[in-house]
Amino acid sequence: MAIAVAVESPLQDEVRLLVGELNDALLALTPPEFCFHMSVEEMADAETTVFVARDGGQAVACGALRRHSDGIGEVKRMYTRPHWQGRGIGGAILAGIEALARREGLTRLVLETGDRHPAAWRVYERAGFTRCGPVLDYPDSEWSVFYEKPLSQHEQAA
Repeated sequence: MAIAVAVESPLQDEVRLLVGELNDALLALTPPEFCFHMSVEEMADAETTVFVARDGGQAVACGALRRHSDGIGEVKRMYTRPHWQGRGIGGAILAGIEALARREGLTRLVLETGDRHPAAWRVYERAGFTRCGPVLDYPDSEWSVFYEKPLSQHEQAA
């Protein structure tokens, strides 16, 4: 696979286009009040690291790690353009997010995704995430599915 995944600034035109496509895809399936978007400006803050996958230099997918208190990292803005889906790119981005979270000593990864995103569920479940109740300050709603993954031995044994 000629796909390269690296940490990049979200403040690039190509990443803005990816995030715009992601927002459009989410809004087509979920009411706006249950879409928890981050703008590229929010993604550029110090608490967030953005990963971009490129194929021959073209940005084809993205994802981000957002850090919260108590050792929690949140997986955000996961998206792969349709033509590139099914090639393991989402899993590669997720592996980069998890590796960074582990290096930084985070103890748990969490995420919120939509109730109509089975392809995303498969990516998370293959990576060892399990469904859980609402995380962080997300509302409990029929539109959301929540996942978590403990990262430390202490958390895994609990």
